[in-house]
Amino acid sequence: MTSELWALRRKDEERELGYKQQLAAEEERIRAETRRSVADEYQLKDREKDERLAAALRQVKELEAKMQQGSQQAQGEVLELKIEELLREAFRDDEISEVKKGQRGADVLQKVTDRRGRACESILWETKNAQWSETWLPKLRADQREAKAQIAVLVTVHTPPEVETFLYRDGVWIVQRRFACDLAFLLRYSLIQVYAERANLAGKDEKMEILYGYLTSVEFQHRVQAIVEGFTYLLSDVEREKRWFATKWARQEKEIRKIIDSTQGMYGDLQPVTGRSLMAIPTLEASLDIPTGN
Repeated sequence: MTSELWALRRKDEERELGYKQQLAAEEERIRAETRRSVADEYQLKDREKDERLAAALRQVKELEAKMQQGSQQAQGEVLELKIEELLREAFRDDEISEVKKGQRGADVLQKVTDRRGRACESILWETKNAQWSETWLPKLRADQREAKAQIAVLVTVHTPPEVETFLYRDGVWIVQRRFACDLAFLLRYSLIQVYAERANLAGKDEKMEILYGYLTSVEFQHRVQAIVEGFTYLLSDVEREKRWFATKWARQEKEIRKIIDSTQGMYGDLQPVTGRSLMAIPTLEASLDIPTGN
């Protein structure tokens, strides 16, 4: 084989080798691009899967929150109905009204009525079945002013640590659920007592005004004048009778004195005549010691 043929064959082999190398490089590039494409695709799918998973988790949390909120709301409504039922059963004379859902205000308004049927102010009840929040107090005070209630009571399952039974704080009574009825009896009794005291004071003022008006009236003056005139007449009559009896008693005493003196004289005259044989009369002898009148 000549050198030219070897040279041509070598060129062909080198050319084929170059083609193979280019093909291999191209295949490697394609594989790399394919790997990158597949990796990108998987990365996108993973990201999409992660986003879907995160969205699903968010939905689950939202559903849990809604379920929890709905459960708390349901529990709160149950507590509200329980308190309302307790008040209706314990205080049949009072007017117990539920504050409708969606309206501004607390849960239950109790208008206290005494045995005479008189309205003695009202108590506003709020029920909570959630973790304690200080924001409940100012809201309840605002509801109390809106309802014009005398007393505001917050019945809660989760009370502050210092509330063992019930406690008055910041213008609101805070009470644990199981002590709500006991507190209701105490507050109701206090309202009735305060109303009774006010009614008595109001009655006294009215009576004093009536009495003052009567004492300063012409009718009262005439009646007092008539009484004085009556007593004056009776006193004059007594004085006249007293003077008449004094004259009569003096005249009778004078006559009695004359009789005693005459009898005494006669007794003294008879003693010398009888020679002391006359029976002694102690009364006449004792009368000798009685001073004679003028």
